[in-house]
Amino acid sequence: MSLDQTAIFDFLRGVHPYDSLQDEELTGISGKFRCITCDAGAPVYRLGEVLDGLYLIVSGAVEVTDANGAPVSHLGPRNSFGERGLSRDGTAVTSAHALSRTELLLLPAGEFRALVRTLPAFARYFDRARPATPGVRDLAEMRVSDLMVPDPVHCGPDTPLREVAAMMRDARVSSVGVVAGDRLCGIVTTRDLATRGMAEGLGADAPVSQVMTAEPLTLTPADLGSDVLQLMLENRIGHVPVTVGGRLRGIVTQTDLTRHQAVSSAMVIGDVADAQNVAELARTTGMIPQVLAQLVATGRAHDVITRLITDIADAVTRRLLRLAESELGPPPVPYLWLACGSQGRREQTGVSDQDNCLFLHDDMQPEDDTYFAALAKIVSDGLDACGYVHCPGDMMATNPRWRQPVRVWRQYFEGWVARPDPMAQMLASVMFDLRPIGGDESLFAGAHADTLAMASRNSIFVAHMVANSLKHQPPLGLLRGFATIRSGEHKNRIDLKHNGVVPVVDLGRLYAIQGRLEEANTRARLQAAAAAGVISASGARDLIDAYDLIATTRLEHQARQIKQGAAPDNFMSPASLSDFERGHLRDAFVVVRTMQSAIGHGRGTVS
Repeated sequence: MSLDQTAIFDFLRGVHPYDSLQDEELTGISGKFRCITCDAGAPVYRLGEVLDGLYLIVSGAVEVTDANGAPVSHLGPRNSFGERGLSRDGTAVTSAHALSRTELLLLPAGEFRALVRTLPAFARYFDRARPATPGVRDLAEMRVSDLMVPDPVHCGPDTPLREVAAMMRDARVSSVGVVAGDRLCGIVTTRDLATRGMAEGLGADAPVSQVMTAEPLTLTPADLGSDVLQLMLENRIGHVPVTVGGRLRGIVTQTDLTRHQAVSSAMVIGDVADAQNVAELARTTGMIPQVLAQLVATGRAHDVITRLITDIADAVTRRLLRLAESELGPPPVPYLWLACGSQGRREQTGVSDQDNCLFLHDDMQPEDDTYFAALAKIVSDGLDACGYVHCPGDMMATNPRWRQPVRVWRQYFEGWVARPDPMAQMLASVMFDLRPIGGDESLFAGAHADTLAMASRNSIFVAHMVANSLKHQPPLGLLRGFATIRSGEHKNRIDLKHNGVVPVVDLGRLYAIQGRLEEANTRARLQAAAAAGVISASGARDLIDAYDLIATTRLEHQARQIKQGAAPDNFMSPASLSDFERGHLRDAFVVVRTMQSAIGHGRGTVS
């Protein structure tokens, strides 16, 4: 193949991120590519080679395989590959060969790196690393779509004031949009009902058109948050409808702005500390979805967001423990309430069940369990009422098995390590994420370190945990990009929990066992594993970058659902992402699968 510069220029104009460049920039870049032709079966590059540069397929097809020859991707025209090796130490972590006669463009490594350094569009597309200090956006950087309440309450212009007032009461809102046909024609607030309705002697059956503000000032979802504040201050209004083409799409109120500035995990925790009963706690935890959506909108890192959300769960648990003690009296022996699972790792999102247990002092007598059974029920039922639903697997302190003296817990750990059958693997996986929440923390002192040391010395146990870490695979499809769920209510979606973050969580836990690392948080485990030499520095960087992207995508998906008034879940349609986002997410999954393959074949472990 021999494409001239004009032909390369024309081809690149239809490929992202080149299509975002100015013509003069694209002209310069098109002259840097080399043309390559590979026959069917010919290698493009091999595992461990120093890559020549960034490859871009013009025609034909390429198969990318992992270190063990397992296929990872089938790539076609306009797909790029090879850039992840270039972004690290320059060596390939996969292999690639042509499936048919294939025409490629090659951007040499030096030119590629120079473009990443000098062109923002290139840097955004090819550099997947999380910024060292993620920016937190203020109102000037946020969009109205981040602040507005979507699908606001609305009525027709002939609706009686009585009905409008009932709408406000039932929906607990302070304004209603007035829509004629499919167009916004006015807005009415509680103040309007009082000053223009009741104060003027209008009857309850008068139409809302008589008290509404006609043709109100509006903004669009794409406007800035600062535009809302400016509009409110200049015009002394407290409600701004959001429209698209005259159609009502949302509303922003002074309360929304106040919440953006004031609603935080710290505020929620303060309310938790003041709650006098479970009902008050439940009302407070009802704000968690709003807090999560706000934290995502402000651009904070995913591990910061999940830590702040988990802090609320910790505070709720401790408050329930205090409420239980006030009802039951002082405990007969010291105890420690511990969380495992996502709460133990400080990785809770908008969807969390509860996983917990009780360590009891060895002086405990059999009759003492009556007290602790009651305490466990009060706390567990309280957590359920607050949105932390009962564990489907009954991994809770209400189960007598998970409410035992310290000596029994040590026997549990020793047994799971010595006889690692599938059930032991599952239990060990959960219990390695234990974290004290409330009570006497001395009861857990040394237990974690002792168990890690015992586990890391048992090669059979480690081998079983390796196998366990490979049970959840990233949702990679060879031809269509992602392997989506084939049937049921989540058809054509990917599970960002079990096939997204869980594979990385499992790898992080395995590295912690191998390296005797006491960190429970997944990202902290990956960083500690790199520092301890459990995995290579480049492998850790790639895996952390991949985890950051997957976990952030999951939170952004949940935040979108919350803004739309839906309950958050972990099932995302790939179609909801742009081509740019899908490409990066798939690359992240490839990294995870590559690291799973390495650990499954005995590489990257410590002896």
